[in-house]
Amino acid sequence: MENIIEIKGLVKRYDDKVAIDGLDLTVRTGEIFGFLGPNGAGKTTTVRVMSTLADFDCGTVYICGHDIKKDPSKAKACIGMIQQRISLDKDLTIRENMILYSLYHKISSAERRRRIDALSEYIGLTEYMDNMVDTLSGGWKKRAAIVCALIHEPKILFLDEPTVGLDTQARRLLWDIIRRLNNDGTTIFLTTHYIEEAEALCDRVGIINRGKLIDIGPPEDLCSRVGATAVEYFHNGVKTQYRYFQNREEANEFVSTLPEGTTVTVRRTNLEDSFVELTGESVGRVR
Repeated sequence: MENIIEIKGLVKRYDDKVAIDGLDLTVRTGEIFGFLGPNGAGKTTTVRVMSTLADFDCGTVYICGHDIKKDPSKAKACIGMIQQRISLDKDLTIRENMILYSLYHKISSAERRRRIDALSEYIGLTEYMDNMVDTLSGGWKKRAAIVCALIHEPKILFLDEPTVGLDTQARRLLWDIIRRLNNDGTTIFLTTHYIEEAEALCDRVGIINRGKLIDIGPPEDLCSRVGATAVEYFHNGVKTQYRYFQNREEANEFVSTLPEGTTVTVRRTNLEDSFVELTGESVGRVR
């Protein structure tokens, strides 16, 4: 299957507000796909629709070839989901949560034991399996959520801002887990408000604003559409300005025209530049 997700003309309204506005999107089997957008752009709503947690007004959504309206149970069987808020039962141990999730998916007791042992070792949770969820740090809770989401061996894993609230070390460790899952065949769809996360992990990135997909492509392609070289300059208390050029020679020529005393940085364009140019939003407001 070339595309594991196929969305056509998706519309989702909340009363008079249009959260998703005619979205067309495909995600390829085996890729890590990132979704970026300002607050309220429609990222989380799109993920909730795709994962069958929210209904929609019109359009079609296929997951693993299954129409989620006509055959939601088969679509759900292909999906693992990690939401922004950890949905594990805090009054249970990690092992007990995994057992609970396996019962949801009607996995036999023998197969359940095999998968729990394999997943706990795979994610590095073996020594914590009998710990209560509420005793774990944020990073370990995320790992616990991942093993529960993988218990039924889904083909696609949705991660809605998976590293929010984690320190740098925990975030990088989770990146390694995401890469490993993807290398072992799981398609990853993640939303993130960390630009460097999208650049580091994603094969392709879609930028959504006001419910519309405004650009999509590999991070390096999105950057090149702005320009290969960025110039940041600051003078006389005016806020930092940005200009983009196709090469460093053009950038240096521009720098030579700036007034004396201007603070200047010349660097490669990054995904944050592309995001800001396309949406008019600063990265600090990305979610």
